[in-house]
Amino acid sequence: MTGAPVGNPDPAVDRALAAAESARRPARRASAGERAHWLRAVADRLDASSDPLVALAQEESHLPEARLRGELARTTFQLRLFAERLDDGTLLDDRVDVADPEWGMGPRPDLRRAHVPIGPVLVFAASNFPFAFSVAGGDTASALAVGCPVVVKAHPGHPRLSRATATVVVEALAAAGAPDGLFGTIEGTEAGVLAVQDPRVKAVGFTGSLEGGRALYDLASRRPDPIPFYGELGSTNPVVVTRDGWETRADDVVEGFTASFTLGSGQFCTQPGVVLVPDAVGFAARLEIPAVGPMLTTRIADGFAASLDAVAGRDGVEVAARGTDGAGVPAATVLRTTAERVLADPTIVTTEVFGPASVLVEYASLDDVRDVLGLFGGVLTATVQGGETPDADALEVLDQLSEHAGRVIWNQWPTGVVVSDAQQHGGPWPATTAPTTTSVGTAAAARFARPVAFQNVPPAGLPEAVRDGGRR
Repeated sequence: MTGAPVGNPDPAVDRALAAAESARRPARRASAGERAHWLRAVADRLDASSDPLVALAQEESHLPEARLRGELARTTFQLRLFAERLDDGTLLDDRVDVADPEWGMGPRPDLRRAHVPIGPVLVFAASNFPFAFSVAGGDTASALAVGCPVVVKAHPGHPRLSRATATVVVEALAAAGAPDGLFGTIEGTEAGVLAVQDPRVKAVGFTGSLEGGRALYDLASRRPDPIPFYGELGSTNPVVVTRDGWETRADDVVEGFTASFTLGSGQFCTQPGVVLVPDAVGFAARLEIPAVGPMLTTRIADGFAASLDAVAGRDGVEVAARGTDGAGVPAATVLRTTAERVLADPTIVTTEVFGPASVLVEYASLDDVRDVLGLFGGVLTATVQGGETPDADALEVLDQLSEHAGRVIWNQWPTGVVVSDAQQHGGPWPATTAPTTTSVGTAAAARFARPVAFQNVPPAGLPEAVRDGGRR
């Protein structure tokens, strides 16, 4: 925002953003190789600090050690993957059109479309992945990869881990020669609100609740200089079990569902929250629900109980199966209803119950399936459990699901989001605020890079990525 006053009423926010602003130009001018070096340095130091970090994460999140070590490995893997794509020049969609006097609409000048970092990025850490979607998670990695300074608003669910991780990141970047101020953190709800509105912030990455994300999105949009807000907000992730799938793979389907909806005590944004099946009674009879662990925070536990009670209290909904509970530990719960009841009250399947719960919806015909799926807005994932190969019904359902979901799955389960080049973790509203982007995988970097076309610019004035030619 040209000419806007710079300063923030919160001194801690102001210091973090002033430091990020001071790093903006040095970071923008850093080569791809330098940025790759930064990312690898952070990954190496996180790996070296794994024991104390995992111990802190266990204390604050209640998650088991094996899960946390695996998540930390995922975190350092994605940092190194971004570094690899920087090294091989494939991270962003840079393009080169050399001058062509015979171009169909008249002589074409030399045009080179490159990317520049958008500027300081504010990242809101998530509670349910204290490493992979937190301080040094995917949003931080993708922003640093393109040369954006990062300020992370730490999550209150793991404050000591957030501070410890931030110290590791800052020390690693300093040792790698990165600009001072390239990375920082802030804490507190009000600090996050103030930072979203600060003119030095040029984009926001958010993972969290629909209510919180929508409020921050509105703030970002109402600024005098509106900025991109990339929010991942939640999803009920429907699953359709076809008749062929039920007849040929019922036991496999039930076993896979049970493992998926209870994984991490159901605290995954990709947890299968709704299952359409031709025989809900038979499905429930096969269920053997394991005990789950405690919830991440008291707030999440209270939210789970309230939303589960709300859905279970709808007309025509009953408890089909329930696991065991304990002190501070919820019981994993499967509800049951019919397509007819859902069509009368869509909130049965559109209400996210964040935790170990799912709703079985019995259908009588493919028309029922089509109608129920039509009730969904955007979702992160949508799954079809069919036979060995898709029949006509399965193909139709797959096509319909692609209208709603960022990732469509066949005969696997949605929990577990692989970090790769082709991954898409997003979806239409209300799953995200930006359905053309992803928050997981190397394509996530494009959120924080702005394309610029350089026309007839001599090589010395071009960005490194397009100096020596590129894709025609």
